[in-house]
Amino acid sequence: MILKQILEPKLAHYAYLIGCQETGSAIIIDPQRDIDRYIGVAQQHGLHIEAAADTHIHADYLSGVPQFANREGITVYASDEGDESWKFEWLRDSTCRCKLLKHGDRIEVGRIVLEVMHTPGHTPEHISFLITDTVRDAATPVGLLTGDFVFVGDVGRPDLIEVALEQPGEALRSAEVLFGSLQMFKQWSPTLMLWPGHGAGSACGRSMGSLPISTVGYELATNPSIRAARERSEFIDYILDGQPEAPPYFARMKQLNRLGPPVLAEWPRPQQVDMDAFQARLADAECTVIDTRSWEDFRAGHLPGSLFIPLTSAFSTLVASYVSPESRVSFIVDPQHLDEVVRHCIRVGIDRLDAYVIPDQFPNRAASNGQLASVTEIAMADLPARLKDPGTLPVDVRRSSELIPKPPVPGARNLAHALLGGRHTELPPDRELYVYCNSGNRSRYATALLASKGYTVTHVTGGIEAWMQLNPPPPGG
Repeated sequence: MILKQILEPKLAHYAYLIGCQETGSAIIIDPQRDIDRYIGVAQQHGLHIEAAADTHIHADYLSGVPQFANREGITVYASDEGDESWKFEWLRDSTCRCKLLKHGDRIEVGRIVLEVMHTPGHTPEHISFLITDTVRDAATPVGLLTGDFVFVGDVGRPDLIEVALEQPGEALRSAEVLFGSLQMFKQWSPTLMLWPGHGAGSACGRSMGSLPISTVGYELATNPSIRAARERSEFIDYILDGQPEAPPYFARMKQLNRLGPPVLAEWPRPQQVDMDAFQARLADAECTVIDTRSWEDFRAGHLPGSLFIPLTSAFSTLVASYVSPESRVSFIVDPQHLDEVVRHCIRVGIDRLDAYVIPDQFPNRAASNGQLASVTEIAMADLPARLKDPGTLPVDVRRSSELIPKPPVPGARNLAHALLGGRHTELPPDRELYVYCNSGNRSRYATALLASKGYTVTHVTGGIEAWMQLNPPPPGG
């Protein structure tokens, strides 16, 4: 058996290629939309992908299973568990080669067997796959692909269906179901390998570990969420407390993955244009400009209305949270990173990619004849003096769960940076906003977004860490 764990760092996501060396056949589990990556990995190992499957209806990216379903000779698999309100609708009347799975069903890939285990809680239809390599031992499973059921150090958060369906109380019901699934998990052999669907940094859990693999026994011994599942009410209180705000695009991803994301016959290919043609696009209300340059370059001079989204680990989440899928998107990006930008956009359903200009063509602010904007920035130490003006407002863009251990600046309005794309109108348009976060990274993205929406914004460097150094809590406080 060949098992390849394929990491996508920006979403901390793992897909899995499982192949039988005797037959050369393989299956891909939980692929993203740019499926050429997985085909390439299979070819490197002398394998041919004959099947693709999802463990559940994903929230953080568009599934690549529909892309595989559009290819000749590939069978796709998805769960048919859960109630009728939450199913893979796109497969109900599909003409592709597909099979809907129930608990106990088996998928055979050469001499590799994947047994379906219904593991609801993160989502109602969630399944895991128990893997057996019959070449080595037909009676002893090797391990478990857990999707978003159990991670290293955590379990899948049970509140995302409530966000997607906008049904109050669904998180509580899902937490109760998840408790039951974990009782089943406790009965599995502690020697089973465990391969999760996400790692540290994913928003699909709360406190995942950075190890890429684990074992059932190790998670039973060390996973705080599983250890809390000794008693139902204790577990429910634990698992629902302190979950971070779900990125708003999660609801859109879930609905698209349920109904079927558009199949791309070919990738969007932004055209390179000169600076004049690029600036002309700003007059189009449907156009969004993403500037991937450094913060120093962006702060010194950028096109008014553009977003600051550099190619960091947050790129995919920021694009999906800040950019409407109806927008025509243009980029300021180095050509060597263009393919990376396109991939990360289509993975989250941002497909209308129009044009790009290279940073070397970008004029400096002095030579721009007033066509470029800049960002005003102050140190946290200077903020109290500014806030004496009643026309100002400090804006804390940390997650709400971060406010308890590190209280905000007095009088600050809290709105997590990932939520600003849809909720910026909750901020007063007639006040000067002073934006900060924990240390200064997320507040940069938020400052640029708010400026693009017409707010008067100043970025505060150092964040709450600097504030606490300047205003230490009293001894014992």
